Amino acid sequence: MAAYDAVTEVLKMQAAACAALGSPFSGGLLERAAEALPSEPSLQAAFAPWADAARRTVFDDAAALRWLGALNEFVLETPDSALAQTYPRHDRPGDAAVAWPQALAFVRSEAERTAAFMRHEPQTNEPRRSAVLLPGFLEVAAATRLPLRTLELGASAGLNQLWDRRRYRYGETFAWGPESARVVIDAEWRGDPPKLDAPAHVTARGACDRSPVALADPAQRRRLGAYVWPDQFDRLARFEAAVADALEAGVTVECEDAVAWTRRHAAPQAGVTTVVFHSVFFQYMPAESQAALVEVLAAFGAEARADASLAWLRMEPAPDNPGMMELRLTLWPDGGERVLATAHPHGAWVEWRG
Repeated sequence: MAAYDAVTEVLKMQAAACAALGSPFSGGLLERAAEALPSEPSLQAAFAPWADAARRTVFDDAAALRWLGALNEFVLETPDSALAQTYPRHDRPGDAAVAWPQALAFVRSEAERTAAFMRHEPQTNEPRRSAVLLPGFLEVAAATRLPLRTLELGASAGLNQLWDRRRYRYGETFAWGPESARVVIDAEWRGDPPKLDAPAHVTARGACDRSPVALADPAQRRRLGAYVWPDQFDRLARFEAAVADALEAGVTVECEDAVAWTRRHAAPQAGVTTVVFHSVFFQYMPAESQAALVEVLAAFGAEARADASLAWLRMEPAPDNPGMMELRLTLWPDGGERVLATAHPHGAWVEWRG
């Protein structure tokens, strides 16, 4: 395979995925980048770290999304720039064909800025993923009849820490949460409703990330927002509302490796169910770290009791389909594992298995 062949393939794959997930603008930019990459030095420089990488590596590293984020971050910082003038706004649809010349001009003139942005792994924090996690939390609460102590791994800025303070509307099937909530999340529900009778009372919450986003810092907040596709205005509105909520509540995320943090915090405690949870995080961990996390949780699971239970709730790509999420739950002391649901990557729909 020649240099950049895998990158070109992944750009095309991600273009199709963006279009399928409701961002034709992002898909159009990636299609053009894939066409231009073999002969465009500035694009080759941007994707140089993956020039000879395997396709799976390019995909797992989200190289295509890093490139889109680099462009969008510049647009968010410089709304009067020529590139920003071609991006979607509420009063005009985006047109990738119109934006492409300006996107290419940006990559050519801002090579170091583009490369610097792309050196860091993506930081995404999609509040709508709480719509997938919520029925899992409710399942845990119903099964254990205990208050919840929630611990999030790979929490980014912590925008899903306040999942229990949001209003959820699952079509005509059911709703949950305070009607006065600042963040309202709509999602399509498929299947029978989850167990709604047990109160999901959170007594304590914590979170960690190897590179947490400080929401009070405008530059870090902008970088996080750059991963929201610019033609998805509903996602942007939810993101901004969740940021405001987190800032007001003083949400914090500790800077620490997930395995080490879990080892320090996840031991079962009497009178509560400790829930270790994450969403679209496990796939980015090195294989050895994945194995270590499983080992730590299994060891704590062996210590769990009916009055001090432990749950591992995770929303991660399905093993045979990275474009679809699975909601899995392992609950100790019995240690049983179930796939509770499949879901849209951004939480647009949830198909319940229970």
